[in-house]
Parts: sequence; structure tokens; C-alpha cells
Amino acid sequence: MKALRQGETGRPPERNDRFFKKDEYWYYTTREGVDIGPFDSEDDAITGCSDFIEFIFTSDPDFPSTLEQYGRHVA
Repeated sequence: MKALRQGETGRPPERNDRFFKKDEYWYYTTREGVDIGPFDSEDDAITGCSDFIEFIFTSDPDFPSTLEQYGRHVA
């Protein structure tokens, strides 16, 4: 069984792997459904994802909703 994240209660939701490889390059997917990359290695994608999460936590509070709107247009 998958572990609960901080603040979650009940049964954990289904989670997908955030990182994937396509055409020899690595990408990660945001919660909003935006694929970000390419990166030369999985380690670079992991670092990029960590940097992105830090950016989200320090950005304007409206930025995540803007990103979500962009993700819907791309999908």
C-alpha cells in the first residue's frame, strides 16, 4: 500500500510516475499535466523537478492556477 503524504487522510490516491523517457531524453510531468523537459538524464530531470517545486512554493499565489490553465490547453 502506498503511503499517505502530509495532510492526506483515508486511502492514498492513485499516483503516476512523474518521470519518463522519450526519444533519449528525460521529462517530468507537473500535477497540472504539463510535461517539462527535455533533460539529458533522469538525475537532471529530478533536479529540475525539485527546482520547479521550490519555485512554485515561492512564486505568486496565482501562478499554479495559470500553469493549470496552460496544461489544459496543451492536453
